[in-house]
Amino acid sequence: MSDGALRRAAVPALVACALLVTACGADADGGTDDSAAAESAGFAAPAQQTNVGDFAAPAQDSPSGTGPTSPASDKSDAEATGPVNPVPVPGLAQEYTDQIPAETSQVLVATSPTADAETSSLSFYELTDTTWKKLKTFDTHNGSNGWLKDRHEGDKTTPIGVFTLSDAGGFKADPGTDLPYTQDDRLPSSATVAYGADYASVFDYIIAIDYNRTPGTPPTDKTRPMGWDKGGGIWLHLDHDSGTNGCVTLDEADLKWIMRTLDPEAHPRIAMGPAPELKN
Repeated sequence: MSDGALRRAAVPALVACALLVTACGADADGGTDDSAAAESAGFAAPAQQTNVGDFAAPAQDSPSGTGPTSPASDKSDAEATGPVNPVPVPGLAQEYTDQIPAETSQVLVATSPTADAETSSLSFYELTDTTWKKLKTFDTHNGSNGWLKDRHEGDKTTPIGVFTLSDAGGFKADPGTDLPYTQDDRLPSSATVAYGADYASVFDYIIAIDYNRTPGTPPTDKTRPMGWDKGGGIWLHLDHDSGTNGCVTLDEADLKWIMRTLDPEAHPRIAMGPAPELKN
């Protein structure tokens, strides 16, 4: 075969190769995936593969704040690690005392007489030697639809369980807490969205309850490790004389006292729920 004939025979093969390259997208250096060209050439674009081990779930929205998110976890936020505290917190049922680790020496207990109540009380216990001492008890409000273990976004219930208390914040300046504190100027507008124009000050001070959130981040962080449906942004914040969307609320002086008394080195926990569930 002559050189000219060889060149003419090679043209169809070169065209086919060009179409195949277009269908699969440009190479790594080009950085472009031309799916429209692939479809016009009669090829289906290849399915994109995801490395599940490195996958980060998309950021979840919450009533306020920003932040990344984490893959969903099958573990409870309240799951205690290591040995259980040998001194049971007074009145707590076994299921909940088993979630208080040996390293914890401060426990808050929020409870109501019934599961559908929106009024509650919050007691602050501190372990001295081998005795839990109740330092104070406060009047509080919880979710306007009461308490629920399997709560969901928007159901206006407060989660039942034991949770860590690791981060604080608010619109106002740090009142003197040893917890990491994040001041956030956006919180009045968030409070207005959550509760109405008359309640812009209810997020002046916040302690994040570590339900469906990542400890060590600002209270306004959007991360929801268990997913959007489980809800989030469950806080201790200032009271507005009625049930909440899921938070536990109390008077300003009481919340500031708690903020100043909590000690991160005491690995504080909060146990929450109605008395029939939470108590012995």
